[in-house]
Amino acid sequence: MAPINLSHRRTHNLLLISKLLSLRDTASPFTLLLDSLEQPATPLFKEYIRRAKLSKVHVTLISFETLRKPDGVDAFISARRKTPSDIMSEVASSYKPVANTNGPPQRRLILIDAINPLLSYRKLDPTFQLAGFLGSFITPNPTTAKAEASLVVTYHSDVPGLQHSNMYMPSHLSILTYLATSIITLHSFSHILAQKAARDRSLVAPVFGLDEEQDGIILGRLDKLAGTGSAEGIVLELEHRRKSGRGVLEWYLLPPASKYSPTHVKEVVTLLDDNILYNPPMEPDTNAEDEEPKSTFELGLTDRQRRDREGVVLPYFDAQHGDGPGEGGRILYDMGEEDDFDEEEDEI
Repeated sequence: MAPINLSHRRTHNLLLISKLLSLRDTASPFTLLLDSLEQPATPLFKEYIRRAKLSKVHVTLISFETLRKPDGVDAFISARRKTPSDIMSEVASSYKPVANTNGPPQRRLILIDAINPLLSYRKLDPTFQLAGFLGSFITPNPTTAKAEASLVVTYHSDVPGLQHSNMYMPSHLSILTYLATSIITLHSFSHILAQKAARDRSLVAPVFGLDEEQDGIILGRLDKLAGTGSAEGIVLELEHRRKSGRGVLEWYLLPPASKYSPTHVKEVVTLLDDNILYNPPMEPDTNAEDEEPKSTFELGLTDRQRRDREGVVLPYFDAQHGDGPGEGGRILYDMGEEDDFDEEEDEI
């Protein structure tokens, strides 16, 4: 039963990540990417753009950190020193849907490379609402009641968040995780391998970056650590929320872009459990058939010994065959001359 469940999980979850990254059926209108200094979201951003070009999806990049327009981006909007209303106006004017009477309208992908600079805008304008700003990009079409655009937002988890003046208000990260339909946390593959190797030896898993709590220079991602070999790629920790409320949790491995061509159409993402570095194959057990314990004498029986054992008549075997009710199990005993029969004891 276990192999069947594993095969079903592999097929289902690989299909899910393919739909999310390829933007099929608008599986996730709002995807939140949680990256850090150890593993930036740049490789995943490039994978989104690559798949969008293969699917002929219009790509709009709202840039707070990116200086140049990346390859494959149709509309590049620099958001530095601009108000949220100005950004919304430029995003709306940069896209002109193509009328297609024979099929569905052209889909759209909106990327925000860093949402952290926008979170402090509420101090300048108290009327600014983060949920309303993000929701304006994925407003459903009134005719189809479906969102034609998919929004992918990056949040730097290692950047300290601003404290609200009202202590009862939720944090910005709590609001983002509440609104998102899919949350992808990015990890360095080499770090994951180092932590798993420590857990397998019952040791304390190492920490990296800000979690080390060391003064001085902060080191970012290390592609190759000692003992990990060619640990390339990034690990995606996915939390997908369906419309029914049921959640899906899975870990994936995205190989580096140098391993496949930009026009590669087959799925390149695999489950983390299927990676040979993360789950090395177990050595076959050569003594699997020898289940009996080692001993100096023979524990088995030959066919002749087994037939002789079955032919042995146990003591009082005849007592097990009673002729009437209550006769089964009675003891047959013949009194001898040396037995003293006590009539009074028998009456009791």
